[in-house]
Amino acid sequence: MHCLSKAIRHVIRTWMVCVSLLVTHGLAGKMKIVEEPNTFGLNNPFVAQGSRLQPKVTPSPVSGPAHLHRLAGKCFSFIESTYKYEFCPFHNITQHEQSFRWNAYSGILGIWQEWEIANNTFTGMWMREGDACGSRNRQTKVILTCGSSSKLAQVSEPSTCVYSLSFETPLVCHPHSLLVYPTLSEKLQREWDEAEQAHYEGLITEQGYNNLLRDIFEDAGFLKSQKVKVKPDVAAHSKTHDSLQKCSEDFHKQSEEIERLRALLTQHNISFESSPNEAQGPVSVTVKDQHLRGDNGLIADLQ
Repeated sequence: MHCLSKAIRHVIRTWMVCVSLLVTHGLAGKMKIVEEPNTFGLNNPFVAQGSRLQPKVTPSPVSGPAHLHRLAGKCFSFIESTYKYEFCPFHNITQHEQSFRWNAYSGILGIWQEWEIANNTFTGMWMREGDACGSRNRQTKVILTCGSSSKLAQVSEPSTCVYSLSFETPLVCHPHSLLVYPTLSEKLQREWDEAEQAHYEGLITEQGYNNLLRDIFEDAGFLKSQKVKVKPDVAAHSKTHDSLQKCSEDFHKQSEEIERLRALLTQHNISFESSPNEAQGPVSVTVKDQHLRGDNGLIADLQ
């Protein structure tokens, strides 16, 4: 009897262990494992393409002070509250919510576009065309400040979906490290010199001067071009058609004017000389005074 009781207890114990294991494995199979957000954003080649963040545009080429170009290809992280920010100079800025929520945010705050320039100084890097935010896209201004090491120091959101990021680096500690003029080619430096001289002498307005500087900065690759691009084939066809039509109209008007003047001279018995090839070839005009390109604010032309 004692042996039978012992055997029953052994069976019950074995059954309880089996039930316990079954319940444990069953629940484990239903548990949801939430992985840490993809903190590498656009820059992790090991993440499946479908899981990566998708940028709207490609970054602009690396530009600005040559000593800052060494930052290209590097990324710097910063954690504030429940968000992790990753800044990759001349590439992008991403934000990742450090949360176990099923819909934790992970997105792009901006793609490298252009410099902000004021008073002959690079004052900031603009990262635009980030993720949609209502009717516009997120954008971030990166302010470069002097520091003992290269790192993100602060992130804020001054206005909705417009972010401000402070990046410290010893590369900007020299007083002249962010000057614009020394980074320009000799040709663009000469153009800037001419613009400064014209502005000083009052030959162009403030608006014209600013337009000239923008042209120079666009040519240097510091700013995105604001010129409207037209398809080459359409533009060429339109330009050729307009040019030929206008040329024909001008030629007809000039011929009529020549005949009128000849008749007037003949009527008053005034002699005149005519060239055998007159009105048969294009008229060549030499312009002595040329305006500075890009200026629409000329005050006066000085002879």
